[in-house]
Amino acid sequence: MNAFTIAFAYMRLRPLHMTLNVILLALGIAAISLLMLFAHQLENRMMRNAAGIDMVVGAKGSPIQLILSSLYHLDVPTGNIPLAEAESLAADPRVKSVMPLALGDSFRGFRIVGTSHSYVAHYGGDILAGTLWDVTMEVTLGAVAARDLGLVVGDQFIPNHGLANAASNHSDHRYRIVGVLKPTGTVVDRLILTSVESVWVVHGYNPMNAMQIENRADEHNTVEDHEGSEEKETTYEITALLVKFRSPIALVSLPRFINARTSMQAALPGYEISRLMKLVGFGVDAFRAFAGVLVVSAGLGIFTTLYNALSERRYDIAVFRALGASQGRVLWQFLLEGALLSLVGAVLGLVIGHSIAELTGIWLWREHQLNFSGMIWLAGEFWLLGLAFTIGLVAGLLPAIQAYRLDVSGVLAKG
Repeated sequence: MNAFTIAFAYMRLRPLHMTLNVILLALGIAAISLLMLFAHQLENRMMRNAAGIDMVVGAKGSPIQLILSSLYHLDVPTGNIPLAEAESLAADPRVKSVMPLALGDSFRGFRIVGTSHSYVAHYGGDILAGTLWDVTMEVTLGAVAARDLGLVVGDQFIPNHGLANAASNHSDHRYRIVGVLKPTGTVVDRLILTSVESVWVVHGYNPMNAMQIENRADEHNTVEDHEGSEEKETTYEITALLVKFRSPIALVSLPRFINARTSMQAALPGYEISRLMKLVGFGVDAFRAFAGVLVVSAGLGIFTTLYNALSERRYDIAVFRALGASQGRVLWQFLLEGALLSLVGAVLGLVIGHSIAELTGIWLWREHQLNFSGMIWLAGEFWLLGLAFTIGLVAGLLPAIQAYRLDVSGVLAKG
C-alpha cells in the first residue's frame, strides 16, 4: 500500500471528525474566495465606467454622491449647475473635452439621461437597431434597458418624474425610441439616452440650440417666455459635466479653482473611488477576519484529530516500523494526512465560493442588471490552496514528530 492509500484509509476511520474539519476549512476558504471575487469585480467595474474621465463637475455637496450619481447612476444628483458656468468651464484651455449630463427622470426604474453622442462613443457604444437620437424627444436605449423594458424602435413611452418608479409622470410628453445599442458591459447598458434639450422640454423649458458646450462657451443661457402679458427669464441648467483634462497639470489647479471660486463642485473619480473602496473595505476586512478565524479553527481541528489519532495508532505505527518502515516514512505519513485534509477542504471551499458567486450573479442580473460572475478565477485563489496546504502541514507536524520518536520496542512489548 502506498502512502496515499494508507492516508485515506485512516481518514475513513474517523469520518465525523474529518468531515467537520473539512467543512470548517471549506467555509473559511469559500468566504475568502467570495470576498476576493466581489472586491475584484467591483473595482474593475467601477474603474471601467470611470476610465477616461478625469473630473466630474456638479452642484456642491458630497463628492462621493456626485461620482455615484453621475458616473454610475446609483445615487440621486447633488443638484443642478447653471449652463453658463458649465460652458465657461468647457472653454477653459486646461479642458480637452466635456460631456454634459441632464438627469431627473426615469422609466420603470431605468434612468433617462440627457447627454451628447460623445457619451455613447466614450463607452464604445454601437448601434444594434435604428440610430442615435437626433431631434428633441427621441431616445436611444441601452441593451439591458431595451431587453428588460421589452421596447423596440418605433415604440413610445411617457417618462416618470424622478429617478425611481414614481406615481407621477410627465403625461404631456412622450419619448419616441429611435435606436437600441449593442451591449457594452458598462453603465450605458442600463440607460435611456436622449438630448439635454429633451430633458429641458419635459420639464417645461422651451427648446433652444444652446448645447454647444463641447465646443464653445458664448451661447446665451436665458430665454424669454411670453405667457399673456407676463415675461419671465428662464435659466438653463444641467446636472453634471464629465471632464477630460488637456494635460496632467490641470489636475493640480482646476479642481481647486472650481471648488473655491465657483458655485460648482469638482470631484476626482480616482480619488473618490479609492475612498469608497476603503469604506467598503472595512466591512470586507471584518468578514475576511471572520473567515480567517474559521480557517485557523479548522487547522486546530485537524491538529487535534491527528494528535488524538496518534494515541490510537501507536501499536499500528510500531508494527509498521517493525516491518521495515523508516522513521521518515512515518513522519511523512502524518504530514501527508494533514495536507490532504486541508487540500480537500480548500478545493471544496473554492467550489462553494464560486458557486455562491455565480448564483448571486444570476440574481443580481435578474433583479438589478449588474454583472457579477463566479466563472472567473483569480491568481490569488491559488495562494489559498498553498495556504491550506501549509496549514495542513503545520497541523500534522507535532503528531508527526511524536510518531517519529515513537519507542517501537516498548510499544510492541506492551502489546
